[in-house]
Amino acid sequence: MLSQSRFADSLRRFFDSDIWYSFKSSRVTVAAAIVTAVMILTAIFSPWIAPQNPFDPASLDLMDAFTPPVWYEDGVPKYLLGTDDQGRDMLSALMYGARISIFVGFVAVLVSMLIGVTLGVIAGYVGGAVDALIMRIADIQFTFPAILVALLVDGIMRGILPKEVHDDLVLVVIILALGVSGWPQFARTVRGSTLVEKNKEYVLAARVIGLKRSTIMLSHVLPNVLGPVLVIGTINLAIAILGEATLSFLGVGVPPTEPSLGTLIRIGNDFLFSGEWWIVIFPGLTLALLVLSVNLLGDWLRDALNPKLR
Repeated sequence: MLSQSRFADSLRRFFDSDIWYSFKSSRVTVAAAIVTAVMILTAIFSPWIAPQNPFDPASLDLMDAFTPPVWYEDGVPKYLLGTDDQGRDMLSALMYGARISIFVGFVAVLVSMLIGVTLGVIAGYVGGAVDALIMRIADIQFTFPAILVALLVDGIMRGILPKEVHDDLVLVVIILALGVSGWPQFARTVRGSTLVEKNKEYVLAARVIGLKRSTIMLSHVLPNVLGPVLVIGTINLAIAILGEATLSFLGVGVPPTEPSLGTLIRIGNDFLFSGEWWIVIFPGLTLALLVLSVNLLGDWLRDALNPKLR
């Protein structure tokens, strides 16, 4: 009963907070949140709600290839958005493709966050040569587009790993490539917050009582510098999803047998000018809608958590 009462109080305080008022007052943000939630839930539950498993060759029929959407005269009701060159239901392919893209984006952002937050706290708290080294590496990486860094990491990983395991570890390689390319933003932001926090009284008190440097960084400084990380992570999620689509479009992403949205766009691009426009347009619209919705949520979160705008 006590835990339920605390949960109810916490929920009541949240719905009375400025953040909730800001959220419900913005129709664009509410619409973006609904679209993002629907797309994420659809991707998660795609094995149960998709009309077809597009990754199962036994469920495909080449005789159904290039079937147009249902509103065409030659359309088939069971293929609402048509089929691709292999007879895959486009609606099912979009659900499964979004599942891979969202998964890669989330995990890649977590990898970037882990690397960037760790290095940012160390650089800001330790300072000196360690700070200079970490920040110079970040500055060098900032001079290159993130997609080039991701391509470099992807090429190195593929060169190191045996060829026979490339298809099995392709998602791991892409996640590492995108994760390594995105850490400098987290590191720079967390470093700035750490420089402010380390001179506050609670940190000085922790030093006086003899706590270890690692304990101070993990238990005292880190929890107080994570506020901006959530905002950066939300915005970087859209960038990571777009990065995965770019890598897959360039042919270094997930294989065509298990396509993401980027792979579907690459496959459909070959048929764009032959009349089968739906094979590329629907994956492109899905990717654009997903990235736009996540970006709008990130922009709102940045403004909502900015104390200067309250």
